Amino acid sequence: LDSPRPGGKINIYVGNMPFTVTDVDLAGMFEPHGQVTKLMLMRDEMGRSKGFGFVEMADEEAGHKAIKELDGMDVGGRSITVAAREMRPPRSNG
Repeated sequence: LDSPRPGGKINIYVGNMPFTVTDVDLAGMFEPHGQVTKLMLMRDEMGRSKGFGFVEMADEEAGHKAIKELDGMDVGGRSITVAAREMRPPRSNG
């Protein structure tokens, strides 16, 4: 009953990446699986990668296939974590 709409966008968490991974590298991992609509590699105040980020894909089904293919993949000697990002409901101010 709480399933996402078919064909909708999907947000994906990507973690345990080497700190050397760039935005281009991250996009390159996901683009073979479908259209990447947004990408955010988390960085510290010095601009260095924190080793995790988020990818938004245009097609939910393609996103789930990417998760299945990429989770646990070796990137620079590290086994990356790839999972659907849980979207939190907006906070109410009351």
